[in-house]
Amino acid sequence: MEPSYLKLHRSGELHRRAEILREKLSACDLCPRQCGVNRLQGEKGFCQAGENLKIAKVDLHFGEEPPISGTKGSGAIFFSGCSLRCVFCQNYPISQRGQGREMSIEELAAAMLDLQARGAHNINLVSPTHFIPQIAAALELAAGRGLHLPLVYNSNGYESVATLKLLDGIIDVYLPDGKYGDDESAIKYSGVKNYVKYNRLALQEMHRQVGNPVFDAAGMIQKGLIVRHLVLPNGLAGSRKVFDFLAREISPETWVSLMAQYTPIFKASSCPELNRPLTAAEYQRALGEFSAAGLANGWTQALEASGTAQIPDFSEA
Repeated sequence: MEPSYLKLHRSGELHRRAEILREKLSACDLCPRQCGVNRLQGEKGFCQAGENLKIAKVDLHFGEEPPISGTKGSGAIFFSGCSLRCVFCQNYPISQRGQGREMSIEELAAAMLDLQARGAHNINLVSPTHFIPQIAAALELAAGRGLHLPLVYNSNGYESVATLKLLDGIIDVYLPDGKYGDDESAIKYSGVKNYVKYNRLALQEMHRQVGNPVFDAAGMIQKGLIVRHLVLPNGLAGSRKVFDFLAREISPETWVSLMAQYTPIFKASSCPELNRPLTAAEYQRALGEFSAAGLANGWTQALEASGTAQIPDFSEA
């Protein structure tokens, strides 16, 4: 299956979209925070991103879901900065502390092509929302030089539908979080209001664009939506509400990555209710809620997945 962005590239539509997205940087409204800062003039909003790309790591990554990592690895590009402030963020050195280095659009295009040459199954954009204009420009360059891998949009799920619509036909695979079932936890643990509203609207738009997953003969995903849900201690993620929404408002065929890898890291120690690993009983309850909601497709994790082994190494960023 040919990635849809190649058709847009040939028609000139990819270039047009990249130009529209770049204009948004002059009064940034790429995510629901709508900071309105002029990033083209050096201003920075909540995510602390300016005009230039900032990237923490580019490498083959084997820690994603099986149809994304496969046997050769996912071509992961980790972007610095984030629109959320999760107290338990496993990528906090890059998401909260800004670790990484500036990279030009030309360098990003070259990185995509290098990952393809190394055998990556896809190009995996990790936390890309605040750099979408620059990514689109780099994709245009890379597509013109032979890039032909599926493009994965790996995000925290706090997205603007207006921005997502500009990505229609550019992104092949959406891999968003469905972090919370209620806003109380979202405010307390991720510092964001109305996460549930924006997340649900985003998931619906993503599914409208790409539908349920399509896999090739080797089982690798070529197109579609996969929703990640990290189970939190004490039921604080509101898992049943997330699952009910997915089954009723997206599709009972929705593929879900139900994660047990929660690790009390970063600022989680400041929240007694989060300052411990997940228990077997808590994860089993989430599995039961998943089934009770009418969902069946996806992946689960063993509790052994918790701990620092799941955390990418950014020491060389």
